[in-house]
Amino acid sequence: MLCAVPGSTLSRLLLTLLAAGALPAAAASSPQAGGPAQAVAGAPAHDEAFVRQFAATYGFRLGTPQEMAFAPDGDVLFTRTGPRSFVADLYERDAATGEVRRLLDAETLLGGGEERLSAEERARRERMRKATRGIGGFQLSRDGRRLLVPLSDRLFLVERAAAGAAAGGAGAAGAASAAVELDTGEGFPYDPQLSPAGDRVAFVVDADLWVVEARAGAAPRRLTTRPSPAIEHAVAEFVAQEEMDRTRGYWWSPDGRHIAYQRSDLSAVDTLWVADPANPDQAPTPFRYPRAGTANAEVTFGVVPAAGGETRWIGWDRSRWPYLTRVHWPDRGPLTLVVMNRAQTELAVLAADLESGETRTLLTEHDEAWLDLPDAPLPRWLADGRGFLWATERRGSWQLELRRPDGALERELTPAGFGYQNFLGFDAAARVAWVVASPDPTQTQVWQVPLDAPPRQVTRGEGVHRVELGEHGGWVVTNSSAIDGSRRWEVRRPDGSVAGELPSVAEEPPWLPSVEWTTVEAGGRELHAAVVRPRAFERERERERRYPVLVHTYLGPTSLMVRRSPRSYLIDQWYADAGFVVVAIDGRGTPGRGRDWLRAVDRDLIGVGLADQVDGLRALGERYRELDLSRVGIWGWSFGGYASAMAVLLRPDVFHAAVAGAPVTDWKLYDTFYTERYMETPQENAAGYERTSAIARAGELTRPLLVIHGTHDDNVHFAHSLGLAQALFRAGKEVELLPVSATHMTPDPEVALALHRRQLAFFREHLRAR
Repeated sequence: MLCAVPGSTLSRLLLTLLAAGALPAAAASSPQAGGPAQAVAGAPAHDEAFVRQFAATYGFRLGTPQEMAFAPDGDVLFTRTGPRSFVADLYERDAATGEVRRLLDAETLLGGGEERLSAEERARRERMRKATRGIGGFQLSRDGRRLLVPLSDRLFLVERAAAGAAAGGAGAAGAASAAVELDTGEGFPYDPQLSPAGDRVAFVVDADLWVVEARAGAAPRRLTTRPSPAIEHAVAEFVAQEEMDRTRGYWWSPDGRHIAYQRSDLSAVDTLWVADPANPDQAPTPFRYPRAGTANAEVTFGVVPAAGGETRWIGWDRSRWPYLTRVHWPDRGPLTLVVMNRAQTELAVLAADLESGETRTLLTEHDEAWLDLPDAPLPRWLADGRGFLWATERRGSWQLELRRPDGALERELTPAGFGYQNFLGFDAAARVAWVVASPDPTQTQVWQVPLDAPPRQVTRGEGVHRVELGEHGGWVVTNSSAIDGSRRWEVRRPDGSVAGELPSVAEEPPWLPSVEWTTVEAGGRELHAAVVRPRAFERERERERRYPVLVHTYLGPTSLMVRRSPRSYLIDQWYADAGFVVVAIDGRGTPGRGRDWLRAVDRDLIGVGLADQVDGLRALGERYRELDLSRVGIWGWSFGGYASAMAVLLRPDVFHAAVAGAPVTDWKLYDTFYTERYMETPQENAAGYERTSAIARAGELTRPLLVIHGTHDDNVHFAHSLGLAQALFRAGKEVELLPVSATHMTPDPEVALALHRRQLAFFREHLRAR
């Protein structure tokens, strides 16, 4: 995925926090591009202290509660770093007393040794956009007694009661003494998972599946043997991890006797070699990366006894539905697969029969344009196996449904117009689903949806609210970023009442942005917009000063830029205070406004979206005189970088300078699952690929363009920006290219600071901010 999450928080942070030591920029000067950007005399001084603090605190997220697990008694375990540290420790909140204590830390658990990660684990964290180190990805057994803690490619098993007693007496150092390291043999254990009973641990080494008993001294047992390097067992293929929100490649049976796993044949998938030019002594890393229109991994699926033995292969019509998108093995109910055709216009929910290896279809979904996948926890079977929860968009907007065991519709659980956005989990005992919903896509609220009663709202007040809960429900934590800038992590009982809070130690920003959320009518459509002016704007209003405009964009069909959370606009405010008005606009192709609104971008990922940016910007300019539309810059990262480059290529009459971070420059170079969902294949939509290619349109550049890209980015490969630079060179155009030694996301505060300085200077030079 092109760095998009609900609320675009991550996409903003990726632009802000790109890591690396910058390589020498391959910059070129020309009359159109200007020379190396310099600050303009008389421009407002930028707030150096703030941008340093913003970078050092990872956008003020360091020190906040992160990964969570819930014990049956209501205790909450969570990870948290220091306010300026990327190393996470494990904490525990006692449900009875509300006391919070540190349970484990990485340094003590490793005995002072350095943390090491395998290439596979680094790639997996890149797919998950995970920036922190230390303790993370831990698992709590169902009964709450045991913890599995993967750390530095080692596996530690911790008896929680013993760790808690030791922590109470001697701190985390004492708790670490209660840990037992499991024997995982040779190699690096990847994606470890506790069995449902907590008595065994499965893991992957070199793309084969292993199991070890959860006790000291137990020897690991190998369950699969790959016949060649092109075959992988129990590992989710690239597009599953990057685009399907499925990082797992194997699943325990509820009784712990079997493990289902995928087998991936990668022999037909292109191998791309990703090198780090800053370290030429290191060999390039091979990645099996399926570009649009090329071969995908051939995925099959089987079940093997956890004690070892032959695999029972599960069959379905893979020629019709080659994508394995979801797998669930419920306590009651069948092993369930969600499969999809390559065109992503049809999916099927399948129930597997373990004896015969056959599957039967429970339901299908179809859309002429494309289908978006329901949230990862779906389908969710009820505790008694007498039905399952499902989400669908077939009636024009997302709704949550209850389905019978045979897949037939029992009833709709959320009405049309409810604004259902995400399914977060299910409380099996209370028979209540937890969802995020709002008819206004600029904000979210947490709701409980009982199976036998109307939905009831849990959170209140404008803002962006989320919820975390365990696999089987019970106690939850709501995470709220309110309209007043406050953040809270409230621990709630199963009935939704507040029991306390998880404490944050994050630094607070010295000020909050001055954001105006509004809507504008443009082209007969209502567009949501956010406007960030300099905080000194009120004092300057009488002088009728006009400001150059920066459009901060993402534009991709999976994320929003306009959300009622002031903290999302902290870096926008920094640019505004330096002499700009920063705006964000969400038009057609963005989620939360119904099926037709989203699918307006079918087969064309730039035309409709860019037209709405132009129309929205002009409508804002007519309403607010302070916006000087003769001086407009645009910037974004990933899809936002692509949109920024295309904006100056296609609409130089509107956009006068652009910064494109890690841009897709030709959709033929991006992966199958994401690209073909919207664009079909290059063979089916050749004209669309040509029309939406920045490389193909390079000869049309007449405006300054700064391109920034990580040289060993394994998602949007550096080849995208190199291809654009080469096309511009051949066309006699010039561009500033800033390569940095980085992946798609690696937070480094010093480089983040340097990049913001560079961007600000670029826009000041070319937009004449004063």
